[in-house]
Amino acid sequence: MSPEKLIYQGAEAVISKEGEFIIKDRISKGYRIPELDRKIIKQRTKQEARILEKASKLINVPFPEPLNDKNQTFIKMPFIKGKKMSEELDNLDKKTAEKTCTKIGESIAKLHDADIIHGDLTTSNMILDSKNNIWFIDFGLGFHSKRIEDKAVDLHLIKQALEAKHFKNWNKYFEAIVVGYKNSKDCYKTLEQLKKVESRGRYKDKH
Repeated sequence: MSPEKLIYQGAEAVISKEGEFIIKDRISKGYRIPELDRKIIKQRTKQEARILEKASKLINVPFPEPLNDKNQTFIKMPFIKGKKMSEELDNLDKKTAEKTCTKIGESIAKLHDADIIHGDLTTSNMILDSKNNIWFIDFGLGFHSKRIEDKAVDLHLIKQALEAKHFKNWNKYFEAIVVGYKNSKDCYKTLEQLKKVESRGRYKDKH
């Protein structure tokens, strides 16, 4: 077995590479009662693995290895070779960048039509491979929901991420995402709800 190489350590999980696989191991929280902590980690690991498995049948998402132990706190999945969209999007020519964003919108539409909420939609959680395929990663905050509100918040997250990370072109990028998102059966309801989500945000900013 290949030795593990640490790739990322965050507040919620440690990500390491083992050969051609990624290992995502959730971190214990010292402030939680140990028994409750183990229970929460197991539940979230299981939930994320299920979402990854379901999402991978719809769009490009790394398909997780089966959880062999009911007490397992890590997910093993294929390593996706490519570049983070957050680092690559602005390097693409205008036409390719907008086409890529339309594909992102199409993928979000497929997730939402299957009632999958990503929960952390940013270009840092997308990978562009050598064949220009877009891969969605990190469903650690993902969940299932039929609520239009939750789908609108997902869109709000990607819009905010674009504005923060790709501020020169974020408007065009989001317009292209909306073009792709219009493939969703509930696109108009969700886009209308997005306006309400944004208006609530603007109200909070004033107070």
